Amino acid sequence: MRRIALFLLTNIAVLLLLSIVCRVFGIDQWAAMRGYGGMGGLLAYAGVFGMGGAFISLAMSKWMAKMSTGARVIEQPQNEAERWLVDTVRRHAQNAGIGMPEVAIYDAPEMNAFATGMSKNHALVAVSTGLLQQMDREQVAAVLGHEIGHVANGDMVTLTLIQGVLNTLVIVAARIVGRLVDSWLSGGRDNREGTGIGYFVSVMVLQLVFGLFASMIVMAFSRWREFRADAAGAKLAGRGAMISALQRLQLNHGESTLPKTMAAFGISGPLAQGLQRLFMSHPPLDERIAALQKQMM
Repeated sequence: MRRIALFLLTNIAVLLLLSIVCRVFGIDQWAAMRGYGGMGGLLAYAGVFGMGGAFISLAMSKWMAKMSTGARVIEQPQNEAERWLVDTVRRHAQNAGIGMPEVAIYDAPEMNAFATGMSKNHALVAVSTGLLQQMDREQVAAVLGHEIGHVANGDMVTLTLIQGVLNTLVIVAARIVGRLVDSWLSGGRDNREGTGIGYFVSVMVLQLVFGLFASMIVMAFSRWREFRADAAGAKLAGRGAMISALQRLQLNHGESTLPKTMAAFGISGPLAQGLQRLFMSHPPLDERIAALQKQMM
């Protein structure tokens, strides 16, 4: 319940902030009903909510991750295991050419880890207690290499850009088509007083439909970036160690206590069948292992 409440409050805060921005800069008036002030007004309105929302979420990602998982950042290592963890992340970060991320541990029974942050030099890498307890250090080092690979590849920023652009296009496309539907329902009359019920219903439905296609594109990129992060983990910690870590992860594949907003940033994701595979954030572990083994040949 605490996580759900935090998620809802955060989204309400983002929408409120974006609404204030639109009001302060007059975008809501410029993007008034009469064609949103033309295509320029519609793009400005969509850009604020599409790109703005995505980047605000990215800016808040570290704070949200810590709050939603209860992750404890290691300021001063309290034992040898924590010292090893911080030293391993530092070594990977130096080899990858990025700034030292914050290192955190969160309490969860499954083997999992994630990385997030606004930029390559201001990231967070967190591992679950289950990962530390159920993997040997060679495997943990490979998982950390995978997460550092995400950071070094700029995956968080790139994913945010893609999500923001698609959000903007969904908003624009839904409203353009909604205008056409509303015009058709009104017999082609130019309604200067506003829009009819056909417009509002069409926009709501089309945003859902276009949003589904946008999600497929985002998830396709998310799956591709996992292969790249695996390759980075293999480079930083050894290909054998990366394969061994993925094989170990198969023991709890699909189990995750990460909030839904963080699920795509975990080391692995749930399986799906049929069309649902299009919405998977991670490729099946078998495919990831096969890709690494193929590179060894």
